[in-house]
Amino acid sequence: MATQPDLQPPNENDAFREEVREFLAANFPSELRGKGSALAGVDGPTEESEAQRKWREAMGSRGWGTPTWPKEYGGGGLSRRQAAILNEEMAKAGAYNPIGGMGVMMFGPTLLEYGSEAQKKEHIPPICRGEIRWCQGYSEPNAGSDLANLQTTAEDKGDHYLVNGQKTWTSGGQWADKCFCLVRTDKSDKHKGISFLLIDMDSPGVEVRPIQMISGMSPFCETFFTDVKVPKENLVGEEGQGWTIGKRLLQHERTNLSGGGSLARMMGASLADIAKKYVETDETGAIADKVLRDRIADFEIRWNAFLLTARRATEESKAQGGVSEISSVLKKLGTKLGQERAELTIEIMGLQGLGWEGEGFTEAELAGVRAWLFGKATTIYGGSTEIQNNIIAKRVLGMLDHQ
Repeated sequence: MATQPDLQPPNENDAFREEVREFLAANFPSELRGKGSALAGVDGPTEESEAQRKWREAMGSRGWGTPTWPKEYGGGGLSRRQAAILNEEMAKAGAYNPIGGMGVMMFGPTLLEYGSEAQKKEHIPPICRGEIRWCQGYSEPNAGSDLANLQTTAEDKGDHYLVNGQKTWTSGGQWADKCFCLVRTDKSDKHKGISFLLIDMDSPGVEVRPIQMISGMSPFCETFFTDVKVPKENLVGEEGQGWTIGKRLLQHERTNLSGGGSLARMMGASLADIAKKYVETDETGAIADKVLRDRIADFEIRWNAFLLTARRATEESKAQGGVSEISSVLKKLGTKLGQERAELTIEIMGLQGLGWEGEGFTEAELAGVRAWLFGKATTIYGGSTEIQNNIIAKRVLGMLDHQ
């Protein structure tokens, strides 16, 4: 007797996948295939084209730029599986997420955890729609690795705080609308005297001075606050809770600086594909230089193993309620691998990897040199490798200081 085929009705995820495909077909402009966000450049935002604007607005209207954030605040309200399906279909279509920046990577997730209901309703929706740029006011001239040594003060003036001080390495400060800032509200306690404050960058008394790097870019600034009035409702959490909130935000930052975030997106073409443009190949199309071939294979194996580990660790952290100290492990390893890849890329390109400007070099080659230089900072910003080693030793491995 012939058995009937096991016909299963389409499940919810299948229906969602079809919804995503229809949305992309109707809304993603074909001229943007393979391109990136106008807001994502390390040397500042480029002018947004009409196609880019429409794509950003389409994604923002659905909340799909922040797919797993709560729907009531403008997010997508998707499950992790649905978010994965969205990413898969976007990759197939050559589409990118047009909504990002520090608001998405760091501030938004932190505010969702620590912010008041009024703060969430005010600040999260414009982040989800890609309508606002945030910057980070953490480091100071004498408070880098020892961030808790910060001296920017916020003096209680009744209905507002009066902020005075200086921040440095303020990434994107010259283009930002708002700043999430660590300030000192109590000078008697190093850690408990820190609070987390939101500051409008167009407030009277705020001054930014871009810092130029060796690459010629100026992606960050010195930021000065002189008698800047900040409303009391811009305090996130309670006074003295800033160190706890600030550390939580850094965990989100480190996850995104590692293979769990931005580095994975930056990699682009494989090293093997790049190498075949610059070195000889054999009759099978393989790289002829066996030593180089082994080095590339070794790197790609380690990088892909790291990506899988980072994905697993990130999912485990989310299942437990958010990011954790494992972000320090991801940041330490991911940024080091990113630097290793940049070095190997420059070596593969040979003389074409030494260009800075002028004729004789492609745009991709010049960008590769600048990316190599810019990448030197990744093991410093977001908490240096030495700081990550301390966190890993104390909070991951459980090692204690011994006198």
